Amino acid sequence: MTAQAAPDTPDLHAGDNEMLQLVTFAVGGEEYAVEILSVQEINRMMELTRIPQSPPEVEGVINLRGRIIPVIDLRKRFGMDPSERDDASRIIVVEVADRTLGFIVDRVHEVLRIARSIVEPAPSMVGSVDSDYIAGVGKLEDRLLILLDLATLFSAEQLDSIHSAASATAA
Repeated sequence: MTAQAAPDTPDLHAGDNEMLQLVTFAVGGEEYAVEILSVQEINRMMELTRIPQSPPEVEGVINLRGRIIPVIDLRKRFGMDPSERDDASRIIVVEVADRTLGFIVDRVHEVLRIARSIVEPAPSMVGSVDSDYIAGVGKLEDRLLILLDLATLFSAEQLDSIHSAASATAA
């Protein structure tokens, strides 16, 4: 049985001379990236409204220009210890499977263009993140960059659960 990429998941190894444009960020001392096309915006931390009976990694919701958007703590999603949020903490708002959500990161680094040819498939375990969530690992001159697969990081079932809780709060 061969694994197929989910429809929202880019094929990181198609056309190796093509460039990937990524937003890079830190969570728990590791550097991660997502494709810039998935990112709607990056915001400073703002006050979150808690959602009763929501999944544990859901920190709450934000009202972003009239839209209620659930916000997930990536540290919790990755099974890491929580940390204090500071001036560098950000909420990255993305679209996954036609759903909008935000996730909290320790800091955003940069927008980066890398060649697909330097991205290798994920090893069975990378850092503290399950390899199922990893689209690949970019080998840069001075560091490794873990490319997240948002479609597997936030499954359709999880997205439904998160958005149901957020909708109940908005009602």
